[in-house]
Amino acid sequence: MLQYLIKRLLYMIPTLLIISIISFIIIQLPPGDYLTSYVAQLRQQGDYVDEEEIESLKVRYGLGQPVYVQYYKWISGIILRGDWGQSMEWQKPVKELIWERLALTVALSASTMLVSWLISIPVGVYAATHQYSILEYVLAFISFVGVGVPNFLIALVVMWIAMSAFGLNVGGLFSEQYVLAPWTWDKVVDLAKHIWIPIVVLALGSTAGGIRTTRANLLDELHKPYVTTARAKGLTETRLIWKYPVRVALNPFFSTVGWSLAGLISGSQIVSVVLSLQTTGPLLLRALQSQDMYLAGSFILLLSALTVIGTLISDLLLAYVDPRIRLGG
Repeated sequence: MLQYLIKRLLYMIPTLLIISIISFIIIQLPPGDYLTSYVAQLRQQGDYVDEEEIESLKVRYGLGQPVYVQYYKWISGIILRGDWGQSMEWQKPVKELIWERLALTVALSASTMLVSWLISIPVGVYAATHQYSILEYVLAFISFVGVGVPNFLIALVVMWIAMSAFGLNVGGLFSEQYVLAPWTWDKVVDLAKHIWIPIVVLALGSTAGGIRTTRANLLDELHKPYVTTARAKGLTETRLIWKYPVRVALNPFFSTVGWSLAGLISGSQIVSVVLSLQTTGPLLLRALQSQDMYLAGSFILLLSALTVIGTLISDLLLAYVDPRIRLGG
């Protein structure tokens, strides 16, 4: 296991390097750059464009240099100095912009994942152990609806119901007076009043998918010989199911930790935009649209690193929970 872990950690270095190169090149592929879009916007509004200021910005960000020079400046700053670059649009260090919204994004995504798991696993187990019952059919119908309806559509419906029926604005994670206010106990309480709405919206789809996955895997495990053997030895049904087949049926949850870890940072961009959430999702989308290369590149590199790390964690968790899996050797 230790040899396998060391080997995977060594493989991560060139993998992340290649990902960073490809990501930076993809960001540069659209015609023009941030300054080109910025100048076009100023001229469209009839504002004066100072050519000397534009040239100084080009020199500052290295936009007049080849792509490989710009990439080297960016990646060397991250590795050697921990400098993720300067956001062109926001005129702030990238590290500050990301950290401003990171805590809220992690809190929202982690809560969503926890709620989804706490509901989908026991409901999926019940659906598998009570196959063809009336309640199982009801749960199947609800889960199919949850899988089939996009999260952003659910968000729009929730906003419409809240506004038309109750006159409430459910957008955002804070009330207007707390958006820019420093953190206090009142702000935490206000966050708690707002955060449950995006949690419900985001958890609905993943919960429905988790129910179907748990049910299908557990049904497959319940008919295997080791379950029959354990039942013949006199184990109680509850202990038998939760100790053996459920443990194996949960493999998909552990195998997707790699995606979940990246999702903690990215959140759900479309739902975040619809609900006006102060998370990293809208910030990433805006950076890609405006070709803010340092901000967009840093986001993509961070998400890629978390995906690689999450994949490693998934492999280790699978080896722990499923004795049939062995790593290395």
